[in-house]
Amino acid sequence: MSGNEVISVVGATGAQGGAVARALLADGGHRVRAITRNASSPKARELADLGAEVVEAHLEDEASLRRAFDGAYGAFLVTPFWEHLSAAKELAEVRNLIAAATAARLRHVVWSTLEDTREVVPASDDRMPTLDEVYKVPHFDVKGGEADALFAESGLPTTYIRVSFYWDNLLDTQKPQRDADGTLALHLPVGDTPIAGIAVEDIGQIVLGVFRQPEKTIGAVLGLAGEHLTGEQIAAALSTALGEPVAYRPPTHDQVRGLGFPGAVEIGNMFQYYAEFPESYLGLRDVDVARSIHPGWTSLADFLARHRDQIRDDLGGERSERT
Repeated sequence: MSGNEVISVVGATGAQGGAVARALLADGGHRVRAITRNASSPKARELADLGAEVVEAHLEDEASLRRAFDGAYGAFLVTPFWEHLSAAKELAEVRNLIAAATAARLRHVVWSTLEDTREVVPASDDRMPTLDEVYKVPHFDVKGGEADALFAESGLPTTYIRVSFYWDNLLDTQKPQRDADGTLALHLPVGDTPIAGIAVEDIGQIVLGVFRQPEKTIGAVLGLAGEHLTGEQIAAALSTALGEPVAYRPPTHDQVRGLGFPGAVEIGNMFQYYAEFPESYLGLRDVDVARSIHPGWTSLADFLARHRDQIRDDLGGERSERT
């Protein structure tokens, strides 16, 4: 790839796409076409201020995607499963992305995917619920079990990246909570099994590295993780960052499935997959892969130190000053 060619970034105002767009913009070696549904949103305007060309397109509209990919060298592709919670809709989005990328004759596609969990826990396995009659963890299974094959059949020059649990979740959906007894606790439902984690920012840097090495990365499946850490280790890192003991109190997977929010059953299944099938989840995410592409990877300790004030603010000033 020569310098200053266009890379289109799908989901540029989301977590992964945003990290990729910012990494490409900071590097300056490529022109970035940030694809979003709303070019006037604050996040889209921020990208425009950084130098991105912001283009509106919709994953359900193949024609808009063709326009967004037209003339580009490559593209980063990701689908927003959690916005609609529909495996069928996600698969339709994938078909549109592939059709548009093929029409644009893209020379390098980076596809954000996951594995098919049914390879280790079949749909007939009663250890966890089966969803939509065929899936265990739909947002994993539709990618690894169906979408990846569509990319392979398309002939597109594709790099497949399998991402991990975002350390950024510890600032949001999995942030420590003040329990009724006053203890600050991490409620991560993985039991004693390590979880593969990575800072979203590092995903952007790794994708940048992938685009720089097409001769090595096209056709490769790269599992991305910065570290494999247990819940106890994550709680200890939070304790150090916050200057207050953080207990590790993992709920059961059935408790997660019973929370009742949209997608709760799938989330419970996902964490059960993490906890009970580490030979698959961790085995597909060798930390040396991410570290070799991005030697400046962010440790959890450094990530939490960087976001210490945000976590403390979210605790509403209730933290102890104990060290």
